[in-house]
Amino acid sequence: MSVAFTKEESAETASETLLPDRPISPHPNLVTEAGLRALELQLREAREAYETASTIDDVNERRRQVGGPLRDVRYFSERVRTAQVVPDPVSFETVAFGSTVTFSREDGRVQTYRIVGEDEADPKTGSISYVSPVARALTGKAVGDVVTVAGQELEITAIA
Repeated sequence: MSVAFTKEESAETASETLLPDRPISPHPNLVTEAGLRALELQLREAREAYETASTIDDVNERRRQVGGPLRDVRYFSERVRTAQVVPDPVSFETVAFGSTVTFSREDGRVQTYRIVGEDEADPKTGSISYVSPVARALTGKAVGDVVTVAGQELEITAIA
């Protein structure tokens, strides 16, 4: 039966549960070993949240509560399915996926980031996505090289 023929609250609830899919990046889904484990954990948690919400007796409340977890299950299922695990770099001569790179900025700030996959990137905790402008500029460069990002010069001081 169409939602148009149900009570108004159900129509409103149905529109609340039709959440758009989370956007999937067009870039290859490169991940570290830890990144894959984190995706698998997030998928398990989303499935558990969906299963919990599915047990709610009130149909309207159940619809409200399953929308988010169901969307997350679809997203994390796809990210786990397409994950391409990249082994840690074996050389520290040049910046690569998985490298931890330290660089100094023109203003004197020194920053250190690990280059990781998009889903595991968190600049606040010291990791950036391999598709970020900074990571793209640094990849393939060596200690002492200078790159320009957004009009600022960055000099690589260490690679680990």
